[in-house]
Amino acid sequence: MKKILVAGAGKIGSTIADFLDATGEYAVTLIDRDQQGLDRADVGPQVRRLQADIAQPGALAPLMEGHYAVLSAAPYHLTTAIAAAAASAGIHYLDLTEDVASTRAVRELAAGASSAFIPQCGLAPGFVSIVAHDIARRFDRLDTIHLRVGALPEFPSNALGYNLTWSTDGVINEYIEPCEAIVDGQRRMVPALEGLETMGVDGVTYEAFNTSGGLGSLCETYAGAVRELNYRTIRYPGHAQAMKMLLRDLRLADRRDLFKDILEYALPVTQQDIVLVFVTVSGWRDGRLTQESFVRRIYGETVNGRPRTAIQITTAGAICAVLDLLKDGHLPARGIIRQEDIALGAFLENRFGRVYQGRRPSA
Repeated sequence: MKKILVAGAGKIGSTIADFLDATGEYAVTLIDRDQQGLDRADVGPQVRRLQADIAQPGALAPLMEGHYAVLSAAPYHLTTAIAAAAASAGIHYLDLTEDVASTRAVRELAAGASSAFIPQCGLAPGFVSIVAHDIARRFDRLDTIHLRVGALPEFPSNALGYNLTWSTDGVINEYIEPCEAIVDGQRRMVPALEGLETMGVDGVTYEAFNTSGGLGSLCETYAGAVRELNYRTIRYPGHAQAMKMLLRDLRLADRRDLFKDILEYALPVTQQDIVLVFVTVSGWRDGRLTQESFVRRIYGETVNGRPRTAIQITTAGAICAVLDLLKDGHLPARGIIRQEDIALGAFLENRFGRVYQGRRPSA
């Protein structure tokens, strides 16, 4: 059995630990500084729970001894510390971060590492990069690559059209930090919450707008090869304008802790969510301008006897699938590994990757 350390006992970290434990092939230790969070973690009895403040210097090193890999589901600001400890311990490292600066630090650590470093293994960044690259490589010449992803309440009931389904810190970071893109063939940083567009899927109207981090390393991969490349988050109409008012007009972007408190006080969580994935690539095949799209709607469901939301299933499923592929020798065992280095076919055939089949609830 491979010994795995999962950092962060929140909803996603707990799901990762439970998914891996249920296989009987991984011995999982779940760590968090919050003992109450560890006690609440909905995981199998074989998962070891360990309280540790990973923000403290030197706390991680002894915990990593003898482990095959560490999977970080901790807040993005702890990413670099966890990655540095993994590099020192010589174990594999995977994370879910959308934070651009943290990912750059991980890439630097991977340069001289004896183990594999695979950042951004979630839904977006993560799975959508695998999809986009798989479609793009089938074109003779590229024009545009558009990635659109939303984690949404199935039954919106407030003015924001939103419930808390994921990390509040992560959402705030995506709405504030600048966004990478390719515009008119040039790599640029564009502002979050801009680029507003309207789109329809299965008769439902949505909006989409720039958010930070969703492209992973695609801008680097497709620099000079595409006219337009961007990532936008999908929400119900009116969300972007409301967030602009809160973050810019009321200047809550300067007070992230306060904004987090407001959101977590006012917005309920929900188990009834949808993950919508919409990746579109256009370009030339056999001399004709052609477009190809990949669309999935994923709903929450019961897994291993435990109810899981769509965002838990897709995020945890993605990083667990990548770990499986690494363990089985389908990925290099050292250095940086980009999401677009992962074959879509192998991912979707994996026992965890199958969550992206896009099941619909029974009538």
